[in-house]
Amino acid sequence: MLFGRDLDRLTQEIKSYSDEKNLWLIDDTISNSAGNLTLHLIGNLNNFIGKEIGGFDYKRNREFEFGAKNVPREELINELSNCKHKLIVSLEGMDISLINKDYPLEIFGEKMTHCFFLTHLYGHLNYHLGQINYHRRFLDI
Repeated sequence: MLFGRDLDRLTQEIKSYSDEKNLWLIDDTISNSAGNLTLHLIGNLNNFIGKEIGGFDYKRNREFEFGAKNVPREELINELSNCKHKLIVSLEGMDISLINKDYPLEIFGEKMTHCFFLTHLYGHLNYHLGQINYHRRFLDI
């Protein structure tokens, strides 16, 4: 599953930081730390796939995703692992007939199919994964 593969890649990026405190660095050109982007992806995927498709209990806190600082690396890694598990269970358990049916929430102000929104969520994951990779290479000095 592509989501699982790329959550593993995100976990590897987080583990690759030479110093845990560098996960939370920002500068005048980078406004979101790797730690905050990781929390954001965890919240996004747990909410839109784990909760809405898989039925897992989850209450999203976007303020925390972008406002938290210095969450321990191991906690981020554990949350990524939990998120990956929920996504696998949710997507493997999804009735395939839903793929062309409307997703239950209107995120962009209009209806969209499960297929469209899952594709969007996968692109969103990879967009931020790329940002985290660059963050590590530029600020983990």
